[in-house]
Amino acid sequence: MHSNAATYNDAWQNCLSQIKLQTSNEEFVKWFLPIVPLEFDGTRLGLRVPNRSFVEQIESKYSQVLKPLIAELFGQHTRLYYAVPKSEKPIPVEPEADTTAPQAPLHTFNTTTDTANIPNPFIIPGIKKMVIDPQLNSNYTFDNFIEGECNRLVRSAGKAIAVNPGKGTPFNPLYIYGNSGLGKTHAAQAIGNEIRQFFPELQVLYVAMNKFQAQYQVAAINKSIPDFIRFYQAIDVLILDDIQELAGKPGTQNAFFNIFNHLQMSGKQLVLISDKPPVELKDIEERLLTRFKWGLSAEILPPDYETKIKIIKNKAARLNAEIPEDVVVYLAENITANIREIEGAISSLVANTTFMGRRITTSLAKEILKGYISLYQKEITIDHIISTVCEQMDVDRQRLNSSERTRDVAIARQLAMYLAKQHTKSPLTTIGAAIGGRNHATVLHSCKTVSNLIETDKHFRKQVEEIERIVLA
Repeated sequence: MHSNAATYNDAWQNCLSQIKLQTSNEEFVKWFLPIVPLEFDGTRLGLRVPNRSFVEQIESKYSQVLKPLIAELFGQHTRLYYAVPKSEKPIPVEPEADTTAPQAPLHTFNTTTDTANIPNPFIIPGIKKMVIDPQLNSNYTFDNFIEGECNRLVRSAGKAIAVNPGKGTPFNPLYIYGNSGLGKTHAAQAIGNEIRQFFPELQVLYVAMNKFQAQYQVAAINKSIPDFIRFYQAIDVLILDDIQELAGKPGTQNAFFNIFNHLQMSGKQLVLISDKPPVELKDIEERLLTRFKWGLSAEILPPDYETKIKIIKNKAARLNAEIPEDVVVYLAENITANIREIEGAISSLVANTTFMGRRITTSLAKEILKGYISLYQKEITIDHIISTVCEQMDVDRQRLNSSERTRDVAIARQLAMYLAKQHTKSPLTTIGAAIGGRNHATVLHSCKTVSNLIETDKHFRKQVEEIERIVLA
């Protein structure tokens, strides 16, 4: 309790010092310096203000700054009222603004919500009202961020931050690193999107380092670097991507050092994204590298087989596509680099089905993957195809190459020609010569016959897909 004048005046001066850190000098001088503390009886704090417009301004624009500080310095149950000269009675704060109401989100963050006088690099010059666009992709959520051993630490830490950002978590900063295309940006933006759901009053901002650097350069040219720094210091949750691009930029590093320090000391949340761990960053000041290690450094690794299976099925479901299990397995076994390749391959499969009328098969998947990755696979030869077809269809190789025209032999022969055309670079004449000395016209007719049977005979289609899978294995 602050029951005497000296004590509560000291508390008020402490309150002013904190407010000064969260407002511009112009705002502080205009709206807070003229306020005089009148009395504090342990539960009610009286403030004398020059006129009613002060009350309206403070209540509408600065209550989220002032009231948490009063609760902290004077007590959680302190009630606030204003005394106006020549007024018959003091102006009490409306009941709904009573500091006895829960203050956890506001107390956790010393939030500067009035950014009217801070130049905003994300708006078009000339627009007076400043609304910070968080620059977040609403599609990046934890709901569609597939968890696996490769990313469990990042996802778990991100979820913890989302429900208790800033001072409430030891993960500050959260430093996410890993190779390109593994989901670092998705995870970081999912944190931002979830924080906005839990704490809509907080200023959340995602920005890539190249944009941050460009803004700094414009500020340097315009001699407005302090305004640039002040803008970022007003953010509650700053998500900065490609932090490694700070390398070799001493001016930008100095500005970011000031921003980082202010946010960290104010209990605000930082999420940093990089392709390297802090220890491998080059040409970045040691004082910054040290701060990058203060919180949690978490790596995202390439997805393991089980995670890839889940990613493929999740992506297919979001595209309303049914992908056969053998194609799912083929994709998971052959895409080893990153998640973007998985999603790109599935999108191409769906596009071929939707626009070209093609069925999703292992053969189509292999064809599509050639555009995304270099597949390591043994060379498929005509001889290998003939041997596989004969074994799977129980037809003697000598009979296959003969002039025999019984149905089982003819179908096996035609299928061998079809698969040879699909999976080798051999010309039709070479394929025909290798399979009983047929000409290119016979090969073309066989391929057409097999294609028609695949479209019309479900049992035959499954048989072909199984043989094809063995050929490609």
